[in-house]
Amino acid sequence: MSFTTETHPGAYQGVVDATRGFVFNHAMVRVKEPQVALDFYTRVMGMRVLRKLDFPEMKFSLYFLHLSVDGESAPGDVGERTAWTFAQRGILELTHNWGTELDPEFRYHDGNAQPQGFGHLCFSVPDLDVAIAWFDENQVSFVKRPDQGKMKDVAFIKDPDGYWIEIIEPSRLKGLGR
Repeated sequence: MSFTTETHPGAYQGVVDATRGFVFNHAMVRVKEPQVALDFYTRVMGMRVLRKLDFPEMKFSLYFLHLSVDGESAPGDVGERTAWTFAQRGILELTHNWGTELDPEFRYHDGNAQPQGFGHLCFSVPDLDVAIAWFDENQVSFVKRPDQGKMKDVAFIKDPDGYWIEIIEPSRLKGLGR
């Protein structure tokens, strides 16, 4: 028998016809300096920029990033690529409000300081040890290493704006919550 959903109070068990075809497309975080954030997410985390959209009248830019799948490519035509981008799963949108990079005191709330709200992004990796060595080589700041704390085999790093990113190797988590 195939799995559909766990049963919990408040969790609807069926699928509402009106929601068929819905896709979780992206999550957004604000970044102070796009060049710094783009270097981190493209070079260190391996993402690719699919599309940048500027909104001069509102003084902000959006960068849509994606982890490409081997053999998969986005359309070259900018309009087709835009539509393709908004049909994907697992997109990260970086929003840059113009001028924040000019204020040395400016910081975004990371969601983990009080009052807590947003918590973290998460990347799964094929080999946690290799990923940790890569982050160390690139002087990435750690919140928690895989051997620290009560939850082993899970790491948390910080991006340049202080947002937490959970790093997991799925095969190491089979016993989690059992």
